Formats: sequence, C-alpha cells, structure tokens
Amino acid sequence: MDCLNPITTRRRFLAATATGCAAGAAGLAIPGLGPLTTLAPASAATPRAPRHTVKNVCHQCPARCGIDVTVTDGRVHSIYGTLDHPISNGKLCPKGHLGTYILYDPDRFKGPMKRTNPNKGRNEDPRFVPITWDEALDTVAARLQSLRDRDEAHRFALLYGRGWGASCAGLQGTFGSLYGTPNGAIGHASICAEGSKRAKLATDGNDSYNAYDYRNTNYILNFGAGFLEAFRPYNYLMQLWGHMRRKSPKTRVTVVDVRLSPTGAAADRMVYIKPGTDGALALAIAHVMLTEGLWDRPFVGDFVDGVNRFRTGENIAPSLFVERWTHGIADWWNLELKDRTPAWASEITTIPVEQIVTVAREFGTARPAIAIMERGPTSHTNGVYNGMAIHALNALAGSLFAEGGMMYQMGVPYGPLPVDSADYMDDFAKAASGRHPRIDLARTETWPLARTMMQEIARNHLFGRPYKLDTAMFYLTNPIWTSPEPQVWEEALKDVFVIDTSPFPGETAMYADLVLPDHTYLERLQDAPTYPFEGWPLTQLRTPAIPPLYDTKVFGDVLIEIGKRMQGPMGAYYRALGDTGNVIRHIAKGFADAPGDNGVDSFDSWVEKGVWYRKPYLWRQVRGEFLTWDGRDYTIPISAAEVGEKLLKTPSGKFEFRSGLLEKHAGYISSHLDIAEDRVGLIQWVAPRYTGGGDLHFITPKVPVHAEGRGGNLPQSIVLAQPTVGGFGEIYLEIHPETAKARGIAHGGRVRISSEAGSIVATAHYYPPARPDTLVLPMEHGHWAQGRWAVGRLPGNSSEVTANVSDPISGLACYYTGTVTVEPINRRTTS
Repeated sequence: MDCLNPITTRRRFLAATATGCAAGAAGLAIPGLGPLTTLAPASAATPRAPRHTVKNVCHQCPARCGIDVTVTDGRVHSIYGTLDHPISNGKLCPKGHLGTYILYDPDRFKGPMKRTNPNKGRNEDPRFVPITWDEALDTVAARLQSLRDRDEAHRFALLYGRGWGASCAGLQGTFGSLYGTPNGAIGHASICAEGSKRAKLATDGNDSYNAYDYRNTNYILNFGAGFLEAFRPYNYLMQLWGHMRRKSPKTRVTVVDVRLSPTGAAADRMVYIKPGTDGALALAIAHVMLTEGLWDRPFVGDFVDGVNRFRTGENIAPSLFVERWTHGIADWWNLELKDRTPAWASEITTIPVEQIVTVAREFGTARPAIAIMERGPTSHTNGVYNGMAIHALNALAGSLFAEGGMMYQMGVPYGPLPVDSADYMDDFAKAASGRHPRIDLARTETWPLARTMMQEIARNHLFGRPYKLDTAMFYLTNPIWTSPEPQVWEEALKDVFVIDTSPFPGETAMYADLVLPDHTYLERLQDAPTYPFEGWPLTQLRTPAIPPLYDTKVFGDVLIEIGKRMQGPMGAYYRALGDTGNVIRHIAKGFADAPGDNGVDSFDSWVEKGVWYRKPYLWRQVRGEFLTWDGRDYTIPISAAEVGEKLLKTPSGKFEFRSGLLEKHAGYISSHLDIAEDRVGLIQWVAPRYTGGGDLHFITPKVPVHAEGRGGNLPQSIVLAQPTVGGFGEIYLEIHPETAKARGIAHGGRVRISSEAGSIVATAHYYPPARPDTLVLPMEHGHWAQGRWAVGRLPGNSSEVTANVSDPISGLACYYTGTVTVEPINRRTTS
C-alpha cells in the first residue's frame, strides 16, 4: 500500500508509517516515491516575480466585458471580470478565462508574411515567407496607388467583422472615402443579425438592436434568442438570470424555438415551433391581446367610448379608435389581424391552440413584458415580417422606452479627432462619391433596404457584376468559413489580391497574398463602445496587458501606415493623424465635459478604470407620457416632435403597424415576396421559402463557447462545446430517435447531410427533445485551416450545405431556412 495514496486517512497513514515506513531524521521510505531524505537547511524564499493587473476588454463575443488581466514576470497568468465594470461585475462566462490560450496560441502568425505560391486552393500550400513591415505596407500602398492612378479605386474593398471603436473599425469608412472607393467599409451584419434591426427600423424607426431593462421586467417572451448561450451581453445576461428568477414577482420566461436550447430548458415554458413561422405565432398572440382587451391603452390608444370592438373576423371603423403612440392599427386589424386566430396559427406553426392562448394571456397581463428575438425568426426569407410581428407585441404591451421594457443605446460623447478628414478630400475622392455601386450591390435597386451584403461579394466578383475586384483586405472576418456556400468564396478569391489581418491562420488567410497580422486583444490599445446594453452610454478601453509577443501590428495602425504612404492629401491626413494612440487620446478629451459616474474624465483615468459610463438613460415612457430625466427623476415632458426626432423615428413619429418605410419600396417588396403593393406596409404573415431541396429542416445555432469562430483552435473550448448533448471534442448532429431509425441511422453513427449546395459528414446523436422534422447542428468545427486543433474536426462546416439565399428586405443570409436530407454512411443496427 502506498502510504500517500490520495484516499489514505490520517489513522491509516500513521499505522502504515509505524509498520511499513522507516520514519526519522534519516529519511522516510515510501513505496512508489522513494526515500524522503533529511530536510535541507531552511533558506529564504525566492522573491516573488513582479506582478501587476491591467484593464482590458474581452474579445470573444459582442458583450465587451471588462477584464482584469494579471501579469507576472511578463506573462499573463489569469483573467477575471472587473469588479467595478457594469457589464462584467467581477464575473465572466466560460469563454472569458480562455484569453490566455488565444494569446499564447502556438499557431499564430509571428509577423507579416508574403505568399510565394501563385496557386490558391484548399490543398495549396501558400508557401508564406516572412517580410518586414515596411515591405508589406509599401506593397499595399503601391498597389492601391496604382489602382487609383488608373481610375480603378472602386476595385479595392475592405471587409470587416465585429468592428471595435473609433480607433480601428471607425477608421475604415474614412479610409475608403479619402481613397475613393465605395467599398471602404463592408461589414458582416448581413451574415450576422441584420433582420431584427431592419424590422425595428420599419416599425419604430431605429435601425439598431435594442437595449433592455431586464432587471425590472416581469415577463420575457423569447423568440429564438440564445439568452443563455449567445445573446448579447452573454455574461451579464447570466448574471441577470439569477436576479430575474429570484425577485418578486419572478420574471417568467417563455421560449419559442425549434430546439430545446439551454435557455429553453431553464425557462418556465418551452414552445416548439416550425422553423420560419414565428410571425404567425406573434400575429395570433396580437389577435388575442386585442380581442381580449389586453393591450396597453395609454401607449396604443383606445376606442372613443372605451368599448372593445376587436372581434374575430369583424372590421372596425377607423374613426372609432383614437391612437396615441401608434399608427395604422385599424388598417392592421381590418386587413390582416382580424383573421389571424390561434387556430389559424396552430396549423402553420404546429403549436397547440391552447398553448398559444395561454402565452398570449400571460404576455398581455404580466406587465412590464418584453418580446425579444434574434436570428431564429429573422434568418428566413420572411425574416423582417416575422420580426415586425414580434416587435408589434412590444408596442401592444406598451414596453417601448418603459421601465422593464426596451430602448435604444445612447452614444458616447467622444472628442473630435485631431484632424478633419473633410479637409483632406482631393478632387478624385470627391468625384468618386456615387460614381460606382458597391461590389455587394447593397443600397442599390438590387438590395435597396440592405445596408451590407457581404455574402454576395464572391458571386458578384465571379460574374463581374457590377465589376471585378482587384484587391480585398479582411479584418475580423473569415468568409471562406462563415458565409453560406463558402465554396464560392474559394473560387472567387483565386484571382483577387487578398490581404488578411487575422493573427490566426484561418481559411481566408490561406488565400492571402499578404498577411498583416493584428495583435490579439490582450496586446492591443483599442476603444470599445458597448453594444446595446441598458441604454445609457458606456465605453471601454482595452489596454495592452503585455507588449506584443511577436512582430504584429494593431489593425488601426496598419490602416494609418498604409494611408501615410499614399500620395496627396490622403497621405497628409494620416501623417497628421499619427497613430491609434493619438486617436484614443483625442476622443478621450470628450470626457472632460462629460465625466463618467466612476470619475473618468481623461485618457489617464480611462486607462486606470478601463471603462467610462454615465447613467441614467435620458428618456422614459410612463403610461403614455414621454418624459426626460431632470437630474433626480423623469419629470420633464417631451413634445411629440421631439419623440419623433429622438425616439420613434418613423415617418409618423409613432410606432407603425403600417410601415411608411416599406411603403416607399412597395414595388420592390411586392415583386420579391409576392405581396400586393397596397399591403406591403402592413405587419403581416408571409410564408417562408425553404431552400435546399431536402425533407428535413436544418438549423445551425451557436453554442456558448463559440467565440465567433475564434474558439476553433482552443482545446478548452473544443471539449466544452456541446455539453448538453455530450459533444466533447466533436459537435454532434441532434436528431430525433424516430427520425433517425426511419432512415437506418444509429446513435453514434456517421451520416451524410446533403442539400443542393453541398454535403458534409457528421456524427448522429439521438436527442428526444428534437423536433422530428428538424436537424440541429451547432455552427462549430469543419475547419480546413485555423490551427492544429481545428483542422479536420467533425462535423463538416455547416455553411457548405447552406444555400446563399437572403431576406430581400434586410439582406440577412437565410441560415435557418434550409432543408436537407440525411443518410447513414456505414449502416449499423439501430437500437
């Protein structure tokens, strides 16, 4: 017996040492460990290495949590949530602690690299060779100058993902304008969550995500938002979940989703819905709220005599309903809503009538209540109309700008930059404005309401429509992996000069002609205004925890250094701008006139605290009255004109059940969605158009450790990716047992998932909570680059079986509207 066996008790240890171990000054013999010799003379302890803590901001999701990064002897050894940061509050999600693994990822690019193999493809070695920064930056500037000199500046595009602040993403638009390209800042929102923003623009006039007062709400009706998996800000939502569920009255939560997510499992009620039919459910809930008199009269309005005339199948006289802060409710009821009964919705959604009625009554009576949504209902061809129907519930409940409701994020009072780019626009740049459409054709007659269409760029380039790209720079985006039908990107980028700025060897980097690697977030100086949070303004500062490990350069400085090398006023502008450090010091001057609640009033105090914020939110709607904060409470009335200018920014200055914005584009919408032009503006049911040619719906949600694709090469993320289904090291296909058995698919068997776009391989996992008509494969893995732990890991990339089809209004890629077939690869006996 080993005397130091971990389960040895003190009594057993003493007995063993008395009989089997020779104890004493001469030594202690322990089987398996060897003798413990005489103790050495006491000596002074080794001095502890220098240790300090730096304020930074996590970069593994949009939450932007403040973090304390502890550095010992020049190495990062721990990351914790900042105690006095309003989002992190001393806490982090499961991803937050993994920043050290990103920093010390052995597969990072170590400096600028140049491609020497002219051939591009999955199986082509780029044969990168290291070069100096001067050579890299000179090469880019010379190429861009040559394009400009040939009057082809429009053939340069800068594509970006999750942008960060004035010191990086904020520089892109200026760079494009000074250079003279319409493609200077093409964002990734069209492959993210653009649908909910456009739904809100069409109804309340704000082209933005909402901020929420979760702390004071009594009911959350959640349509497809991964509240406990990936909704923003994820860390803070987990903190609030405990508060909401413990307070009195408890915040009740109903989740509407196509799968049993962790949020659904933790909710009071889980409602299974057929993919793409959320709008039908929302309309039926609205129908019940009106017929049963459950709408918020101070916000919406009422019948002139107070008698409810909303009756199923019957019109109302518009003159008998006096609206307050809404527009078009009579038309909405008469032309659409009067027939959208729970029985009608049940046929479309597969949800029982009784459940629809129960949810409607709960939502209509548990004030304050909010309906939230994200890609679940909006990532379909009918996505904006689904989103409008859901957001209409917030209007009916009076939740807009109310306590326990929702609002929009206020901006940060940054100071001006040291130079004004308008003073440096030369004749070429001025003349270039409007000469050429964007390569993605966003904001043209092809996609008039879309702000960006990144997923269209590869296809447009291949067809030369509207022209061919020459050079493309990528920042924080990897479309060869994330875009639907990424195979098209693989073909398109073969004849484009590609500049990738990722620190990691991702798929897009494998097509790069130049790699100009960014710092990781623990090495950057960078500002980071909050994503929509609780409405009041907040911005963080990311300061370097350590000097850069390698010969990398922050993206903002890469742009500035390229700009300095350009001829004419553009070069002069960037030489005057200096560097990102100068940018940040200038924007921080705005805090002198607006000090934060934590005392931040300068660059130095911002570095010390890591965050600036200023409470409260300035406006509130109270029982139909819009009020402004007077320094102690909400007491100052706001005029209707001011409401329309600052809060409800629609043509009517009210929440619109009949959208004036959509009516301006009636011809386009009618032709793309088969809606009569005189009905386009109504919030209405539009059936989704499923793609793929399969017999099963195919859904690809995010998991908590997704980290927007950056977790693909982190072993710690890989083993935690799908814990509820048992996916440790591999992501499983969630399939209902009966669906699997009918196709001869075994639990744990390999399957091929196919659509008209392509096919991939996965491992099936019987999952009884799954809908029998729906397959779920979380978007993770399937990399053929990114690093040693990412490459070749099952399943295949779900994007490769996702057709490149988009909502014609928002332009959001329809990731969840696809259908597929599934079949076993090696038939085994099912159990």
